[in-house]
Amino acid sequence: MPHEHSVDQLFEEISRGSRRALAKGLSLIESTAPHERESAMQLLERCGANPHTSKRIGLTGAPGVGKSSFAEQLGMSFVERGERVAVLAVDPSSRKTGGSILGDKVRMPLLSNHTQAFVRPSPSRLALGGTTPTTRDAIVVCEAAGYTTVIVESVGVGQSETDLSDMVDAFLLLVLPTAGDDVQGIKRGIMEMANAILVSKADIDEQATAMATAMYVSALRLLHPPLPSISVPVLPLSSRTGAGVAGVLQWLDTFFSAEHAETLHDQRRHQRRAWFDAVLQQELTDRFLQHPVMVQRLRTLQAEVDGGTRIPTVAVHSLLSSLSLSFTESI
Repeated sequence: MPHEHSVDQLFEEISRGSRRALAKGLSLIESTAPHERESAMQLLERCGANPHTSKRIGLTGAPGVGKSSFAEQLGMSFVERGERVAVLAVDPSSRKTGGSILGDKVRMPLLSNHTQAFVRPSPSRLALGGTTPTTRDAIVVCEAAGYTTVIVESVGVGQSETDLSDMVDAFLLLVLPTAGDDVQGIKRGIMEMANAILVSKADIDEQATAMATAMYVSALRLLHPPLPSISVPVLPLSSRTGAGVAGVLQWLDTFFSAEHAETLHDQRRHQRRAWFDAVLQQELTDRFLQHPVMVQRLRTLQAEVDGGTRIPTVAVHSLLSSLSLSFTESI
């Protein structure tokens, strides 16, 4: 485990804007090695002691919709205005090997090499929701490094990536204009969480883009916006030609304006509570499963499940019932 002064030094370098130190810090909090856990907590405590304000923007959509291309276009627009931009790109992990390609730096060559930007691809580790288990922590560390805009690009695995909406201020859903009845394909779950819908690759077919835009505008009339005071726009976009990027940028400026500051403040307060609950649940589960008494009991129940003498539902109920009884007797 690194010494405390090493964590202090790492934090100081991160606060001074060192991209190398930021990469080391993110690797530390992503590490699953038990001996690095305490150092990661010390770093997060220092980063969170004086919260920094940034614009948090989430991008989601099906694979191939153009999330990485748009992230680069949007990021370059921000750095050209003098802002510092961090992109946290989540890549899918293999169910067989656990590995990831982590190719987003290749897909964002201009932004990756810009001195005012930082692009970090991270494996999803098979986490649901389109993000990683440490995405929220990574946002905090990037903000401590002085990045004024943090863009999170989800893994793009389907329609259940609503976890990202609980981590960002503006949640943008990218859709294709030529994928048939996308309103049915996207489903209600993710559409009702989006703060804006972007019809990507609009240069492919202008007529299809116009039809898709009209369909989404019509569908949104049946849904309640995630933030009651901010309507959800449907904006055409082409990352290849750059058309529409200025319109998205203008909408984001309005979204993050002082007019909506109180609404976004309340949203972040609710997000922090959801974050606390999620971490608490995960930590309790991990520690419960690692307790020596539980490990032995679990092995017995797993053997019974494997042998077909107990069904999983009954086995878990038996385990938790015995735990509840032991806890009651102890108090």
